Amino acid sequence: MIFNMNQFTIFYADDDPDDIEYFTDAVHDLLGEVDLHTHMQADQLIEALKNPPPSPEILFLDLNMPGKNGFQILSELRNTSQFKELPIIILSTSTDPATINKTRELGASYYLPKPNSYTSLKQSIQTALSIDWQNFSPTRDNYLHIN
Repeated sequence: MIFNMNQFTIFYADDDPDDIEYFTDAVHDLLGEVDLHTHMQADQLIEALKNPPPSPEILFLDLNMPGKNGFQILSELRNTSQFKELPIIILSTSTDPATINKTRELGASYYLPKPNSYTSLKQSIQTALSIDWQNFSPTRDNYLHIN
């Protein structure tokens, strides 16, 4: 999927307000004015996804959230035909191989460990946005982004 940046919507789910602000700043630095919707709770995200507009072209999802965690959200979305093709990028502090493998098995499109610098975050987001999602198939070799 090649994104039309003039009509481009990103959803980001994370319960940490600082991470949301950091991500928002990075996206705006990269893309300028883009339609970015942030969600701090799983139920809020699911409700927004199921009741468009807007509909996102891509979803960035944190794993460690209260209530439903990222694994549960990912599983729920991938078990709904409406969201089978939506690129879902896991953006998490976890670098545990078992966690990474589990997200791939549940159907995530790509895994970005949360970087510790703003420049690395922008590079990670840029990498995710530059992938041709219609032709990308996650494998063990191309699923994890390494900074």
